[in-house]
Amino acid sequence: MAVALAYVAAALIAAWGLAHVVNTRPVVTGFGSIARDNRLVITQEWVVEALGMWFMAAVVVLATAVAASSDLTHWIYRVAAVMLVISAAWTAATGARTSVIWFKVCVVLLAGTAALLMAASLV
Repeated sequence: MAVALAYVAAALIAAWGLAHVVNTRPVVTGFGSIARDNRLVITQEWVVEALGMWFMAAVVVLATAVAASSDLTHWIYRVAAVMLVISAAWTAATGARTSVIWFKVCVVLLAGTAALLMAASLV
């Protein structure tokens, strides 16, 4: 059960990272006419967030594949869950306060994925 929860969590967070990369251009374009530096910074932030999600997903998958039932793997799940909760809280305090629905979805997805990882660490 823990293995399935971990893989589902990793798949969700990896897919959400892909959604960030795919939507980077439309997001930047949505700001309209802004300075080149601002476009570059927004692009950087969206892609870095995706890379962070992919890294977390990769670490969870690797730990699960190598040693699914080890204490270290369970701690990896917990640490990743904490990072996801922090990201969800930051998103709730910033982007989710806008009218853009996807930022609200992001909070739920990050928190839900964290819950899956915590459950996987306790099974």
